[in-house]
Amino acid sequence: MTRNRLMHWKWKKRLSRNFGYGASFARLGMLFAILGIARLSEATTYYVDSQTGRDSNAGASSAAPWKTLDKVSRKIFLPGDVILFKSGSAWTGQLWAKGSGTQRQPIVIDKYGGEAKPTIRGAGQVEDAVLLRNQEYWEIRNLEITNAGQDAAVRRGVHVVVENYGDAHHIYLRSLTVHDVSGTDSNGTGGIHYSCTGAARPSRFIDLRIEDNYVYHVDRDGITGESTHWERQKWYPSLGVVIRNNFLEDIGGDGIVDVATDGALVEYNVVGRANQRSKGNNVAIWAWSADNTIIQHNEAYATRGGHDSEGFDSDWNSRNTVIQYNYSHDNDGGFLLICNDGTVGPEYNIGNTGTIVRYNISRNDHNKSISIAGPTKNSTVYNNTIYLDKAQNADVLSYSDWGGWADDTRYLNNIFYVAGTGQFATAIVLKADGSQSVTPGLGASTNNAFDSNVYFGVKPVDDLHALVTDPIFVAAPAADDLASFALRDGSPAMNSGKEILGNGGRDIFAAQVPSCGGTDRGAVETRICRNRP
Repeated sequence: MTRNRLMHWKWKKRLSRNFGYGASFARLGMLFAILGIARLSEATTYYVDSQTGRDSNAGASSAAPWKTLDKVSRKIFLPGDVILFKSGSAWTGQLWAKGSGTQRQPIVIDKYGGEAKPTIRGAGQVEDAVLLRNQEYWEIRNLEITNAGQDAAVRRGVHVVVENYGDAHHIYLRSLTVHDVSGTDSNGTGGIHYSCTGAARPSRFIDLRIEDNYVYHVDRDGITGESTHWERQKWYPSLGVVIRNNFLEDIGGDGIVDVATDGALVEYNVVGRANQRSKGNNVAIWAWSADNTIIQHNEAYATRGGHDSEGFDSDWNSRNTVIQYNYSHDNDGGFLLICNDGTVGPEYNIGNTGTIVRYNISRNDHNKSISIAGPTKNSTVYNNTIYLDKAQNADVLSYSDWGGWADDTRYLNNIFYVAGTGQFATAIVLKADGSQSVTPGLGASTNNAFDSNVYFGVKPVDDLHALVTDPIFVAAPAADDLASFALRDGSPAMNSGKEILGNGGRDIFAAQVPSCGGTDRGAVETRICRNRP
């Protein structure tokens, strides 16, 4: 998968030529009133330069910019205002610009005067280097942000908070570089964080976008959220959350965690080397207490540790999570976790139901490729390719008890390719370091269904239409060459899979499924129809 490239934007505003550049605001206001259109406020662009600026300046031109963060943070900005920080400048302290924009006129923070991003250094002196609290209609982009201290403490790079506020709309965090944040080994510290808190008035985000950011060497987490409204008896999820096209590496704990949302989209992210310093249970990309999450087109690799440490996870108190079109490799805890804490009652935890995992490729994920823990229900895992080379010794599938056992889990059209050693197993002892003692079989899990899977190098389970053979890839699967997992002409896995209704219609490369009169097994549907079995 090609590494993401961070993107840059240019912001500009135009006056409609229908009114002419000489039209007075009075005439425009009269016309807006006649048409029933809200009049736009008179927006101002402010400039900030740490080297040549002065706080006594008006700040409304690049020739007379402000100088300090304190000047910016004391200002209440109006809808449509733009705050531009000078490229190459740096500030120490906290950036917390006040005010809110509107749907038609968000407030924008950006850079000017060069390609280098201006730098905001929390320097360990503040919890949040960049903060928004009980504000909406903001777009923050093109800043470099750090918050390093001598000792670990509660610190974040960027923090957006709503507390007893209600619905906060349109918060966009884009093209930020966030690094060297020395937080604690606790949830809620690290790179970019959103929080919904307060008991007096339920609060949430609507249209929160975290896109095109580069986050590295932060503790504990990369991009995460939290909410006091995650419990089902208090359920008030954020809506329209998009976490897209971010590149994260060297993360102390979790990479990306989608929390307390409905309908979130987590796509085109790369998370490398998560869980580097944490003693907790961490995963590269996952959803917790979230409904209808789509996790797609991501890459997760080299997550370390024995506690969880998977590439992807559909966690408890979540319904209808879809994990599709992802690439997972070299993660210590495996490719996938689906779990539910059966010890937590329904007033808090609705369980884990309806998870779908399809058209993903896992290459050399260690210890356990797929882990199903606790009383999950109605999970479907189909058309995935799981590959383990000769150096690997892993449980292809591992069940475990967490206040109960999984029920109604289906495995269809998957390729389990084991060149090393592997088995279908049940965890019987969980050790302090996170490793497991296992026994063959599926434990006390119930209503498992296996149909039309390929088993190479691993003893099959009871499968209605099993293929115990080499699926014959087009080439020896190589690192970062997903095309090598396609099926060669004449493969027995071609055209022999089970047709699955509502399968999304595409494979990991967006090829149509089914094609050539049938469905292939594995994550890659072959486009060329000749010589098919």
